Amino acid sequence: MSADNCAGNVSVPLRNILNSIQCVRDRVRDGESNESDGAFNLSNFWDTLNQAVKAVSQEATKLSLAFSKPPLPSQQDGERLAESIMKSVLTLSTVYYWLPKSQGISLRRQVRDATVEVLEGVAQLVEVILSSPLQSLSQEQLTSTGSVWSACDQFAQLPQDNKGAVLVVLSAQIGVVKDAIEEIEQALSEAHDPFSDVLDDDQEGEEPRGNQDTYWSEKDRCIIGPCQGLMKASAACLRKLMSAVKANGDVTTAQSLAQLDDLADITKEISPGVDDLALCLYPPMDYSGVETNVSKLASLLRKVLEIIRSSHVCGESQLTWVQFLEGAVDHNLQKAKDLIQQDS
Repeated sequence: MSADNCAGNVSVPLRNILNSIQCVRDRVRDGESNESDGAFNLSNFWDTLNQAVKAVSQEATKLSLAFSKPPLPSQQDGERLAESIMKSVLTLSTVYYWLPKSQGISLRRQVRDATVEVLEGVAQLVEVILSSPLQSLSQEQLTSTGSVWSACDQFAQLPQDNKGAVLVVLSAQIGVVKDAIEEIEQALSEAHDPFSDVLDDDQEGEEPRGNQDTYWSEKDRCIIGPCQGLMKASAACLRKLMSAVKANGDVTTAQSLAQLDDLADITKEISPGVDDLALCLYPPMDYSGVETNVSKLASLLRKVLEIIRSSHVCGESQLTWVQFLEGAVDHNLQKAKDLIQQDS
């Protein structure tokens, strides 16, 4: 039998499982979990899931090694390898489905995304092996194998319960909002009108200078102040909420789990709101756009603070900063609106 025929025969089982792995991946990404009728043992779930992930990593390594150098596996060995990796993939997806929504939507989303990433990595590895010369180890195959390992290793860092999952969401939001605040501060410290000192005396009654689209006017800078105040209130709200969840977050009742999910969902809207406001502050400043976005962010923050206030994470000590931030939001919104409407 020629080498080409041998390669053709051994690739058949790989082609067969590729479509199956992709189907499993799509079902995990889009499907629903099984609802748990009785008590669910989260600790047992994690033990079994981690074993399943380890098995996928090992099978992917075996597959990659088998196709890394001559001689190629026999057709029978190829079928055995394909069956083993398919079995590990099906086991992983089955264990993922054990995790019910009642353990928390935020947790389930993060476990789902991590599972999909592993399945995607395995599918890509099989595709690379099929598309590469079957008797050599390509850089692409090494990279794909490493991607599977990396995706599997991520499971060790996953939050173990819904409280941990919500803290992951809040931490990500804090990072994005902090970046937006720093970028606008950096732009303010660097930006100036290069002709302001020279031409101010000559400007009365004349048309504005041609470069005004590239710098902030004095009025612009005044308006940016309360907008920055609102952005900083957003960051403070997220930081304070994160501390409150760490201190008071409860995962023992359905109501507490649902409240944590509500907090995660509403706070995911904060960073886009801050980004939208930050973007419209750059010159040339569109005052109506600033007013729209400052009102939207203030409205969102009021809603977030109201949800925090009515949740189990808000005790007496948290109520103090909730009330303070509510005042800060109203103050900065009113100040921004007053400055925008001044002289208009």
